[in-house]
Amino acid sequence: MTDPIRHGLPPSLDDIADIAAAARDALPEPFRGPARAVAIRVEDLAPDEMLDELDIDSPFELTGLYDGIPLTEKSVMDQPDRPDTIWLFRRAILDEWVEREEVTLTELVTHVLIHEIAHHFGWSDDDIASIDPWWE
Repeated sequence: MTDPIRHGLPPSLDDIADIAAAARDALPEPFRGPARAVAIRVEDLAPDEMLDELDIDSPFELTGLYDGIPLTEKSVMDQPDRPDTIWLFRRAILDEWVEREEVTLTELVTHVLIHEIAHHFGWSDDDIASIDPWWE
């Protein structure tokens, strides 16, 4: 991936998707394989319907969202109507990145992705911390 910052352009939807895919591929086993079954979608901002469902006023308050049934709640009887999806919202991520001068874009996208994957796996805070020690 070409460094978009070097060329004076903001990171694109594809740049964010590439960072997220690399972060997912870097997960340790046994998480990597099942995490690949979750679709990653990157949009500029969350749509109004999604924000309304979550009772969020500003689209800049939502950097990511897991849309699916957590593995801890799935049943073989479930008939999915769409794939489990992690939504990443580029402009909200970029705004947070600018505010958090001390983190790289890759660190921030990875952090958002890991926390959304945590919803898919039903991970505890300790599980998340073992993979994404964000506070360090």
